[in-house]
Amino acid sequence: MSIIYKNSASRSLTIEERENPQLYRDVFPYSKVGRIEFDDIIIPPRPTTPFFITDTTFRDGQQARPPYSVKQIARMYDLLHKLGGKSGLIQASEFFMYSQKDRKAIETCRARGYRFPRVTGWIRANLDDLKIARDMEFDEVGMLTSVSDYHLYLKLGKNRQTAMNDYLKLVEQALDWGIVPRCHFEDITRADIYGFCLPFAHKLMELSKQASMPVKIRLCDTLGFGVPYSGAALPRSVQRIVRAFTDEAGVPGEWLEWHGHNDFHKVLVNGVTAWLYGCGAVNGALLGFGERTGNPPLEALVIEYISLTGNDEAADTAVISEIADFFENELEYKIPANYPFVGAEFNATAAGVHIDGLAKNEEIYNIFDTKKILGKPVPIIITDKAGRAGVAYWLNHHFKLEGDNKISKQHPAVGKLYTEIMKAYEEGRNTSFSTKEMIVLAKRYLPELFVSELQKIKRLAGDLAAHVITKLASVCTTNENDNETQNAMKLFVQNYPFIQFLTLIDDKGKLLEAVITDPSYQEKYGNLPKKGYDYSNREWFKKPLADGKLHISDLYQSQYTGKLIITVSIAVTNKHDDITGVLSADIQLEEILKHEAELEADEKNTDDE
Repeated sequence: MSIIYKNSASRSLTIEERENPQLYRDVFPYSKVGRIEFDDIIIPPRPTTPFFITDTTFRDGQQARPPYSVKQIARMYDLLHKLGGKSGLIQASEFFMYSQKDRKAIETCRARGYRFPRVTGWIRANLDDLKIARDMEFDEVGMLTSVSDYHLYLKLGKNRQTAMNDYLKLVEQALDWGIVPRCHFEDITRADIYGFCLPFAHKLMELSKQASMPVKIRLCDTLGFGVPYSGAALPRSVQRIVRAFTDEAGVPGEWLEWHGHNDFHKVLVNGVTAWLYGCGAVNGALLGFGERTGNPPLEALVIEYISLTGNDEAADTAVISEIADFFENELEYKIPANYPFVGAEFNATAAGVHIDGLAKNEEIYNIFDTKKILGKPVPIIITDKAGRAGVAYWLNHHFKLEGDNKISKQHPAVGKLYTEIMKAYEEGRNTSFSTKEMIVLAKRYLPELFVSELQKIKRLAGDLAAHVITKLASVCTTNENDNETQNAMKLFVQNYPFIQFLTLIDDKGKLLEAVITDPSYQEKYGNLPKKGYDYSNREWFKKPLADGKLHISDLYQSQYTGKLIITVSIAVTNKHDDITGVLSADIQLEEILKHEAELEADEKNTDDE
């Protein structure tokens, strides 16, 4: 038996038209910091069941950073599914739908076939945009329905009644086309809640009842003015806004969603407050990326959800570290080292007494078992109290050394490092060693832990070449006298002159086709590139043949041209995916690095197609 709650309006919900906009100048003086007013109306928390998360990484999140490629969007969508989509905790993700790339991203993510996150759209509040959503067969779409007089009067140049009528007309059309509308009440924390927002919401609920379809509402704290404080007054009180919609406008909690911004550092607590007071969903983005100051960090919402519910199975929290790695390695975004949950040193300690405590029992200073929950062991920051054991711990943690690769405190290099550290403190140092300083010392005494500059260049050149070689392999066959393959290879070396020598070998190691890029090399190669030449003993032939993967050789000097080269080789397959041969290319290192920018652009364009 549940408690009966009154959820109908205690006052008449009729629109209050105004000659001049309601700008709440006592609360938002503009020339001064905004004011937080209290009226001592206290309401208890009452979360709806269930409550969940929605995602705006690909909509609001893309307004805060360079646009993602289709390939990157697909990977992040996979991570969202893996993190909380499998359980339904992360229920939906919204997308733009205007450009060809937007539509390709939607198509790619839909093709995954995941139940959650559902792919939803976002449009401006006009009929042309709604037609795009209909033609793309969206079953739910968010539409921009601004509600504050700042937007209605000053931006749109409309009065309240005109704006509401326009919004309602569009919502009716969406329902008629079988699309669930999600009305984004933009700038809710500066809006007249009783004079416009609730009458509008009440009308939406009437349309929902008539159509027997949900009409969802997103409460958008556009400038982050919302506050979580008990007793705070409207329009800034998150508690009061949410409860007014559920209890007075009759909006079911599961149709209500909070979308906050971090202008005043309250984005996470405001979102969680919305949950606690009856809002079904909080809208977040990976790492908090969002327009201007950002949205609730989605990974933080996951942790907070588990804290509130005790449902550890709702999310695979180790995926949070995968997301961090993706942002740093794939998107080249440097996450602040102390950023909660995803920063490299978020749970690190610099105090000597803390390091001593960690050595005895990490639970003393760690928020939870980060190795189990996030896949991140506890790091330490080096001081004069770390000891040789601390230095070894830091090296093993930072360089992810495990098993036989772990460095012990007895390692001679650890002793040298420790001596340098102690010398600094003996000379008067009183601050901890930074990660950057420790890396400098590690390079000096353990250079084998670092990738050499030559290896970095090799890896870059290999990555650049791999993209174009893979494309060529997809159109080649090992059929004898295949004119299309021959022409494709000739055209290929014309387009990519950094390729010194291109060969196609059958699965026995016999040469089928060869192309020398520069005619001046013909004499240097002599009679080598003849059909039937045996390459079966070459490592670059054997590896792709054995595992079907692309292989990149070490750097070496060509015995024919004297140039520094790498060989990139890849398996050639038939329509049944059987390996029938190997395509290889000798790449001139100096030349490919000259073409780095255009090759990266070519790869990005391919990803976006």
